[in-house]
Amino acid sequence: MKKLSIIIVSFNTQEITSKCLKALRKNFKKYPLDYEVIVVDNGSKDKSVEMLKNLEVGWPELKVIVSKINLGFGKGNNLGLKKATGKYVLYLNSDAIIDDIDFNDLINLMETNGDIGAMTVKVVLSNGEIDPASHRGFPTLWRSFNYFVGLERFFYRVPFLNRIFGGYHLSHMNLNEVHEVEVVTGAFFLTRKNILDKIGGFDEDYFAYGEDIEMAWSIKEIGYKIIYYPLWEVLHLKSVSGLKGKDKKIRKKTSFHFYDSMKIFYRKHYATRYPKFINEIVYFIIDIKAKLN
Repeated sequence: MKKLSIIIVSFNTQEITSKCLKALRKNFKKYPLDYEVIVVDNGSKDKSVEMLKNLEVGWPELKVIVSKINLGFGKGNNLGLKKATGKYVLYLNSDAIIDDIDFNDLINLMETNGDIGAMTVKVVLSNGEIDPASHRGFPTLWRSFNYFVGLERFFYRVPFLNRIFGGYHLSHMNLNEVHEVEVVTGAFFLTRKNILDKIGGFDEDYFAYGEDIEMAWSIKEIGYKIIYYPLWEVLHLKSVSGLKGKDKKIRKKTSFHFYDSMKIFYRKHYATRYPKFINEIVYFIIDIKAKLN
């Protein structure tokens, strides 16, 4: 059994995926570990497969799985999970660049703290700011309302009030300190293989977006903690093949799945708590936001 399996799903991101993998390999030369990297190509139309096959020849720890069609983020990762042999599993986006992370440190923390079910590091965007998706609370109606109408941002730096209005991104917490959160991004999502075996990996009801929230919910539901660990960081280039990609058709499909994932999560976990007319209002607002974007 390997100590760590890293699963990456790629889709038409040849250059970025290559950069991701080369940085990862260099990182493990700096911090040796018994690891494997499993890349699932999700029906790319560029030269991603050719690039991956070339890298696979000179990199024994790299395994490449090629899907002829785009299975979606969750199914693609689950395909990789079937081949994973690591005690720990890291879900890593193909647009996440790791230059300096000692995974021995992360794994040792989980080894000595059996109640930690998942972790992330400080996920930083190209502009130097933290990726907000990497540090979140569950999207309750109250939290979502405050976020979408701007109250979270307005009270972001106001003590006490940021705790009341900033629950969507847990804005009252210190981003430079280790602490427990509810949701972390699938761009860097470290968890235990035995947990994944128990919950079944990613929920395949989601095609793209929302899978990380659903997985975090499942991990918390069975009694584990999720930890934000900012002592190491990863660069997240973000959305190079999705909402900000060059292909208009892909952007349109991605946008649909982005908003549809909100409905799926709400329907699974919150709809039964409210009367039907409230649920219809929620779905209507999501549809309006989808059209506006």
